[in-house]
Amino acid sequence: MKVAQNRNIVLGVSLSAPLSSRPETTSVVTRGAVRLLAALGYAPVLEAPLPNGRRADVMALGPKGDILIVEVKSSLEDYRADRKWADYAPFCDAFYFAVSPEFPRDLLSGGPGLIVADGFGGAILRDAPSVILAAARRKALTLSLARLAALRALG
Repeated sequence: MKVAQNRNIVLGVSLSAPLSSRPETTSVVTRGAVRLLAALGYAPVLEAPLPNGRRADVMALGPKGDILIVEVKSSLEDYRADRKWADYAPFCDAFYFAVSPEFPRDLLSGGPGLIVADGFGGAILRDAPSVILAAARRKALTLSLARLAALRALG
């Protein structure tokens, strides 16, 4: 799976002044990553619980049934302190970090895919390695994600 095959979709990523707080940065980066995924044809859901008890910042279902997980990192400290993201790999076809334009990206070399995002959109700077989920797990995750989105739509 190659998400970045539409690499020309770059939505408004700016190099504006740093954001003032971690919650603000998280919110802005999440919004930009979600806008990028939607532009690429994905249906993103925020704060999606996983079967192992973890919660994905963003989980998205693609037009061909592929599942992405995006872990938003608001700061270098957030990245260094949080290693639970390795627990997400068994529940997606591709895993990405999403960071602000100010994040020191050289520290994220190799491994997961990389999205740089701000409040207006984002860009995929590095494709995530693709791992094909087993059919039974894909079906269970797809149903769970669809039910979660439908229940949230009800309010």
